[in-house]
Amino acid sequence: MEIPVRITATFLGTMFLSSMAISQELYIYPAKGQSAEQLDKDKYECYNWAKSDTGFDPMAVPKATTAAPSAQKKSGGAIAGGIGGAALGAIIGDSSKSAKRGALAGGLIGGVRQSSQNSETARQRQEWEQRETSNYVNSRNNYNRAYSACLEGRGYTVK
Repeated sequence: MEIPVRITATFLGTMFLSSMAISQELYIYPAKGQSAEQLDKDKYECYNWAKSDTGFDPMAVPKATTAAPSAQKKSGGAIAGGIGGAALGAIIGDSSKSAKRGALAGGLIGGVRQSSQNSETARQRQEWEQRETSNYVNSRNNYNRAYSACLEGRGYTVK
């Protein structure tokens, strides 16, 4: 089942660079004197076989296999904390000075808590991108192995 996902530019860039570094172009040598036309035919047939066998199409745009965590940073923690702190300070201290202190403390705590949540979201997003990149690279490597095996079975040397 494919999960529709908005793929970020960072994610696509990471996948592209990883695939370039790990699964570079293969060299195919016609070890049995095959013609250029035969080579093209065999490459096409092996492409289709490897794609069918592995479920990976190197010509397709990369797609995420799982939903990405929300990348949206949340704000307003300091404001919400400040409002809550002011209300609590006014109730407990029964003065405007207590309300101000409560607002300041609540705003500080709310801001710190919100910042911590945003850091956690960024960390989760980075872990997701690393997992997806790893999945892509593994799938590409499996495809390359199948493609190479097919061509070698037809009498080519593949490196």
